[in-house]
Amino acid sequence: MTTHVQRLAAFAAACRDAGVPAGIGDDVTSRILDVLGNCLAAYGEPDGDAGPAVLRAARRWGGTPESTTIGSGDRLPAPSAALVNGTLAHALDFDDTHLPSVLHPSAPVVPAALAAAEAAGASGAALIAAAAAGIEVCNRLGMASYLPEARNSLFFENGQHATSICGTIGAAVAAGLVTGLDAEGIAHAAGIAASMGSGLLEANRTGGTVKRAHCGWAAHAGVSAAVMAAEGLTGPPTVLEGRFGFFQAWIGGRFDADALLSGLGERWELTRTVYKPYPSNHFTHPAIDCALALRAQGVDPAEIEEIELGVPAPVLRTIAEPYEEKIRPRSPYHAKFSGPYTVAAALLGGGGLGLALDDFARLDPERLALAARVRCVADERASEIFPTAFPAVVRLRMKDGSTREHRVDSSRGGPEHPLSHEDQAAKFRSNAGRVLAADQVEELIATARGLPDAACVAGLAELTVVRH
Repeated sequence: MTTHVQRLAAFAAACRDAGVPAGIGDDVTSRILDVLGNCLAAYGEPDGDAGPAVLRAARRWGGTPESTTIGSGDRLPAPSAALVNGTLAHALDFDDTHLPSVLHPSAPVVPAALAAAEAAGASGAALIAAAAAGIEVCNRLGMASYLPEARNSLFFENGQHATSICGTIGAAVAAGLVTGLDAEGIAHAAGIAASMGSGLLEANRTGGTVKRAHCGWAAHAGVSAAVMAAEGLTGPPTVLEGRFGFFQAWIGGRFDADALLSGLGERWELTRTVYKPYPSNHFTHPAIDCALALRAQGVDPAEIEEIELGVPAPVLRTIAEPYEEKIRPRSPYHAKFSGPYTVAAALLGGGGLGLALDDFARLDPERLALAARVRCVADERASEIFPTAFPAVVRLRMKDGSTREHRVDSSRGGPEHPLSHEDQAAKFRSNAGRVLAADQVEELIATARGLPDAACVAGLAELTVVRH
């Protein structure tokens, strides 16, 4: 009897050996670029702490130089490079999101695939196939744990960071593919990685920078698991569905096997992964859209008496609680998880595609004062839609007694309003251009687009290094 992890491993091996559909390959190439842009922007953050801290730790460990760290150009062992790059990929909360599982699959999987591919001398086509398979496995694990009746993931209900937990297995699958493991070896890599995934969500609520490192650790663990599998370590064949397996240990054995396994290679969950236009927690995006729309209609923030933000009920604990923490976030990074602060920032103006990285460079007193007037509530209509899309409503009570309101049922970048190719390109150029010269940015785009025909990925990695 074929076990669940063996089914996933066979699918992954087929992605490499038979290739992925052209549309999937093009999609993954865009995701690789998005991850690289997010990493470069994070590397250039003057007040960034997680990325530099993790890089310093990796330098202390040393080891055989195998793979490139984005931005700095350090050559480190592949697991360490994956750790640094995965941390950078998630550090700005600008990474893509799968709906409705609310996973961020590219941030752990792409850094693992890239580091392992560079170390193995793998081709660009192999990198694309590996990233596609790893993202799909990550998303399938997320969907298996999604409860339609609760409209939420069981991982999130338990305060667990599903991205770093499921992403560890997706990263191991991707790394195993470019390392050259066969289906049995990939299954072992996934089985090993299942003992390594972790991540708690409390930092979303009350601060701390550890969450930024979750995707880095998942990438590190995935590459490490693939290396160990290549050297002969093995994982349990029933690692997912077993009595003491992944789903039992994490979420009490409740999971949807059909969501995990049905239509593998035919129906791609990867295509339901949407890009972020704003560098903040994805739950804040529909409210940002509402606030930007109201501002475009001529609302004067100085004349606002009170703001009501209506969001899906499950979202409140992330962007609205504890209330005192959300109206006065502890840091610019903490502000990215605040419904009140992001609404205030959008009402008072923003850059980029609506709100930009510079809007979170510091805690602005004017925005804090306006955030204190925001009251967050559960909205019934938004709760019914969530999480197939991210909805919200913003209601304003003005000082003259009048009211204004704007509602969105699907945030910009979401299923109903996907970012155009031009938007994606603008986001990448803006992110990469924070640390790279314009000609290097364009060369990086051209090299990434040429990955299907590239004999190896070293050239791509080299173009991510900041030239001083």
